[in-house]
Amino acid sequence: GSTDIMNFEDYETLPTSNVTSHMMAGAMAGILEHCVMYPLDSVKTRMQSLTTATPYSIRQVMARMVAQEGLLRPIRGMQIVVMGAGPAHALYFSSYEYLKELYTARFNFNNTLAYGTAGVAATLLHDGVMTPTDVVKQRMQMHNSPYKSIIDCIRKVYKSEGVVAFYRSYTTQLTMNVPFQSIHFVVYETAQNLSNPTRDYNPKAHVVSGAMAGGVAAAVTTPLDVCKTLLNTQSEV
Repeated sequence: GSTDIMNFEDYETLPTSNVTSHMMAGAMAGILEHCVMYPLDSVKTRMQSLTTATPYSIRQVMARMVAQEGLLRPIRGMQIVVMGAGPAHALYFSSYEYLKELYTARFNFNNTLAYGTAGVAATLLHDGVMTPTDVVKQRMQMHNSPYKSIIDCIRKVYKSEGVVAFYRSYTTQLTMNVPFQSIHFVVYETAQNLSNPTRDYNPKAHVVSGAMAGGVAAAVTTPLDVCKTLLNTQSEV
């Protein structure tokens, strides 16, 4: 084969990073992901929180937000995501890598079982941090949001609804994310087997497989995501 292609066995035997490296990489990746996608996430929240279905497209909703509420409206509340996504993703990736190694080395789990079990456990921890963040974020993203700032939102939600309001959607979040991760893993591995059967080091195959996996998993779990948005944005349900 070509000398610039790394064999799968060589790729798999590359030195593994320590927990701190996984935490730092996970935190940076999480913050970057949420910041880049935040304007579209704001549109999604608007569309999902409406009591009746909207005939508007994503582009139309974005255009109306900017025209009626200002250029910065689609990124309102982004600070809370930066504050929450870093720790949540750091916890997810570090716990996933630690538990994956633990299950395979100490408990002799096969790879599929180890990855799946570690992924579920990491999701529990990740969502424990991100759920309160999502509540504040989505309250700030809503049309005619009554909150002046993130601190104002946290204070008013806590005062009027109690701490339980910040975790009202936790079980729904888990019900969505656990199958999301499972579907993502299955589709990703299937796509990899089709596009890169020899498992050479191939970044393009990783990107394409990841995009396909994310798209399919998101499509399947969107109804639960709507439920999560309604739980996060309604003061009484």
